[in-house]
Amino acid sequence: MAQTFGPLLALLLISYLSTTMARSAYNVVDFGAKPDGRTDAAKAFLAAWAAACGSNQPATIIVPSGGFLVSQALFSGPCSNTGMRMFIKGTLMAPAGYSDSTQWITIKYVEGLSIYGGRLDGRGQAFWACKNARRSCPYGATSLTIGQSKNLLLSGIKLVNSELFHMSIFASSGITLQGATITAPGDSPNTDGIHIQMSSFVTITGSTMRTGDDCISMGPGSTDVWIENIKCGPGHGISIGSLGGAAQEAGVQNITVRSVEFTGTQNGLRIKTWAKPSNGFVKGVTFEHAVMKNVQNPIVVDQNYCPGSVNCPGRSSGIKISQVKFNDVHGTSATQVAVKLDCSPSNPCTGIELQDIKLTYQNERPLSYCKNVKGTASGVMVPSSCL
Repeated sequence: MAQTFGPLLALLLISYLSTTMARSAYNVVDFGAKPDGRTDAAKAFLAAWAAACGSNQPATIIVPSGGFLVSQALFSGPCSNTGMRMFIKGTLMAPAGYSDSTQWITIKYVEGLSIYGGRLDGRGQAFWACKNARRSCPYGATSLTIGQSKNLLLSGIKLVNSELFHMSIFASSGITLQGATITAPGDSPNTDGIHIQMSSFVTITGSTMRTGDDCISMGPGSTDVWIENIKCGPGHGISIGSLGGAAQEAGVQNITVRSVEFTGTQNGLRIKTWAKPSNGFVKGVTFEHAVMKNVQNPIVVDQNYCPGSVNCPGRSSGIKISQVKFNDVHGTSATQVAVKLDCSPSNPCTGIELQDIKLTYQNERPLSYCKNVKGTASGVMVPSSCL
């Protein structure tokens, strides 16, 4: 489906195109891409990328209106310049059905790329049907993977109906995502909005996410992450974890999640770890200014994650959780227990702060559950005698 640029994006495009004397411009159509939604444009896209990436001066890639079928594409660096821009007005479409690939569109070893606009349609319906029917299915593909890259900007991108995660940020730094829209049915399996792992200085702002799993999830090695002004739901909320799946694991620290509205989600603000030995940790986390609208578990720390009770000797998490603040969280819980802090018996949570928590359940005061927690509470309308 074709898109139109917003006024700001249009001005940016005009500005960049007006300076083509100093910037090379490459239109994917000139390399053979057809906006008919049927002809595989992968080779044309990669040829345009190769020209732009190989340019010694800042380069612009243009994807015009229309639907472009892209079987699979790896946009790889390092490039000869760190000032590339990509303006996407049309829609990139994954092939119908599904394949054995685990990645569809990948950006790897790239520095200084800015992407404006664009719609990526993962067409995951056939894959979800396979999973829901419990047939033998491939692993599933992530629609957009950013790996081993730095200083990237994605503005106004739309990701829809991915087979698996819509976006994965791995081993990268300085990644900024603004004004994104991520959409998949609430019952689509494992369609996380954005997954961050082994990455630092990641900023996600002004975005809307409606998925079948976490809106945003942060795995091991996520540090210096800023998440602000997000609308989440349906989905599983915003999560740190699961952590502690491995005995040796990078920690998670310096995370800020603020000004988020959760609507009908399974969880709100969550930290989840496996109930088994690990040297990982979580520290320096701030969750603040959150609105809950009929959320099943508004605030939850769960250190007893162990599906099927398999490979969890002693059922005690080794992850050390400290310096976590929940501030100004209000709205409605869909369950009676609105705050659940279920920490490890061998590594109790420390430095937990609950401040200005105002949640209700069916217009009444909800309950809280706390175990192995040390911290403070003030302005809390749910019982918090454990702190």
